[in-house]
Amino acid sequence: AHGYYNSRWNECIHSSRDFSDMVFIDNYIFNKDVCIQFNSTVGEYVGYTEFGVYNARNWNNDPNLLQQERAQVETFCKHNAELYQAAIAEKT
Repeated sequence: AHGYYNSRWNECIHSSRDFSDMVFIDNYIFNKDVCIQFNSTVGEYVGYTEFGVYNARNWNNDPNLLQQERAQVETFCKHNAELYQAAIAEKT
């Protein structure tokens, strides 16, 4: 009860059937507050706390890390959405 809470949540959001509006969001949460977020629409990390701003600045200076995060729209989001859509279509 007196410890720290740390988590990371990834989200893929879209409303079009062809996934052309797919957005990948990667949240870093500390004590139930988002401290850093990567949003594929923005294309870089944004810090929301002092700790988050410091780390976002460092992570945004790493082109390999940014490239990996930006690729998540295709490799993670769209890939899985296509699998889910195919599974749903088979059942109908």
